[in-house]
Amino acid sequence: MNEPQDPRPASLYLPEDDNDDEMIGTLLGRRQALRLLGLGGSAAALAAGGVLAQRGGPPTGGTSAGSSGPTGLPGCVVRPAMTEGPYFVEGEPRRSDIRKDSRTGRVSAGVPLKLDFVTSRVAVGGCTPRAGVLIDVWHCDALGTYSGVAGNAGDFLRGSQVTNAQGRASFTTIYPGWYQGRAVHIHFKLRPLNAAGQATGEFTSQLFFPESINAAVFARSPYRQKGKADTPNAQDGIYRNGGSQLLLSVKGDPVGGYTATFDVGLNIG
Repeated sequence: MNEPQDPRPASLYLPEDDNDDEMIGTLLGRRQALRLLGLGGSAAALAAGGVLAQRGGPPTGGTSAGSSGPTGLPGCVVRPAMTEGPYFVEGEPRRSDIRKDSRTGRVSAGVPLKLDFVTSRVAVGGCTPRAGVLIDVWHCDALGTYSGVAGNAGDFLRGSQVTNAQGRASFTTIYPGWYQGRAVHIHFKLRPLNAAGQATGEFTSQLFFPESINAAVFARSPYRQKGKADTPNAQDGIYRNGGSQLLLSVKGDPVGGYTATFDVGLNIG
């Protein structure tokens, strides 16, 4: 299979040229986020909906599905929406383990990665788990290849799940590789579903990884046969448009594998 080549020049990933790469909701600073959660403000700004990311423990008297974040920011801060890119495929298989190609049975080789999503509904004073959110995840394999696009068959490293009553969905995958012109990343899409199973909103973005972890992973097989990644986070046009807010905190090592959790407050749909 061939390495994917994005049909658009890298410059077209910049927000002024790509209509997909736009904010959903309102970008909040730390003080604004605290006010929204009842520490000096009202709930008016939440009424219109938005996409906000959990970055800390619960405020006094509130609840939160968040797992980590800056001290003193118990509420939610907006994470930027980012371009869907050319490799999304609608109707990805509903499954937790996305390593296997369902057509051939082949399992993608690479360092194991367990990626947990925690979705919440944001309200003044805290956040509560949000069930019934369809989460799509897709990314390239260790050598930079996506399934199902650019002449490549299969559905490896693609999958979707609906969040449970605790607002959680977990994916078992491998650490993604890299391809020309892009930092290491995972794509995801969130769509709240109504009782009939129809999407009532949509949020699309990307997750990124610390450079130190990338270096440790890419020194191992099969990643090392592709060589050194050509685009670090700081040089990626998409990452520069808010990627630091989507940088995963990764635990583990390249021998036993990694785990990461992404917490997001979803007030659309």
